[in-house]
Amino acid sequence: MLSAEQRQHFDRDGYVLLPQQLSAADRAALIDRAYELIESAEIDPNVRFSTVDREHLNNDFFLGSAEKVRCFFEEKAFNDAGELAQPRAQSINKIGHALHDLDEVYREVAQRSVFGDIARDLGQQQPSLYQTMVIFKQPRIGGEVVWHQDASFFYTEPSSVLTYWFALEDATLENGCLWLDPGGQTGPLRERYHCDGKEMWMVPLDATPWPTDSGTPMPVKAGDLLVFHGHLPHYSAANRSARSRLALTFHVVDGALPYAPENWLQRPTLGPFLM
Repeated sequence: MLSAEQRQHFDRDGYVLLPQQLSAADRAALIDRAYELIESAEIDPNVRFSTVDREHLNNDFFLGSAEKVRCFFEEKAFNDAGELAQPRAQSINKIGHALHDLDEVYREVAQRSVFGDIARDLGQQQPSLYQTMVIFKQPRIGGEVVWHQDASFFYTEPSSVLTYWFALEDATLENGCLWLDPGGQTGPLRERYHCDGKEMWMVPLDATPWPTDSGTPMPVKAGDLLVFHGHLPHYSAANRSARSRLALTFHVVDGALPYAPENWLQRPTLGPFLM
């Protein structure tokens, strides 16, 4: 699947951009299904998602989403009276996390051999999809996602997680495209998200500063796929534009390696989803 040049780019910069991995028909089906799920879901208005302020996180609801399909509100979806300030479909931060197991539209995409081949080309022996999310980045209220590394949340030894970031709509500077730190995957893992029972907290590991002044914006076209290393720092700004920025993400770990029991996302009932 990947050329020698693409693998070299990944090894050097920590990511590779693969144009047009989802067709217009694929994207329409995925987007339509996401909005159907929102309308049919039982949604708790108290459950909001923010990477800036994790106090809004309902631990029971969040932990349970590892093996279910659940919707999370944007932090700024509500007015001062605690009421939604716009329709429900325009208030959701994300849908996660077992879409690839439980929804046939998302499962069909996840099972395409090309996506498993990419992980094998990048060194995984048994590509295992642990988490799928639809991230909305809603117009005007889409929240910031602070600098982080995905290996903090999907810890294996050695580190193995790959992120697949599919643009379901054009991602631009105005609506909150990703920012990456090319080459930053060679640095240390700065922190690790630790779960013990129903308690979750971030454990500092290394004081290396985040690349707040040196990140590289990655505007991409709808249908494009960014694949990046679990240690690569990345970020996205808040969306204050009038355009949404829908994305689909996979987090894929090497099932041949031990998966840490302290990771928040566990799949005791569903088991492995091999790509």
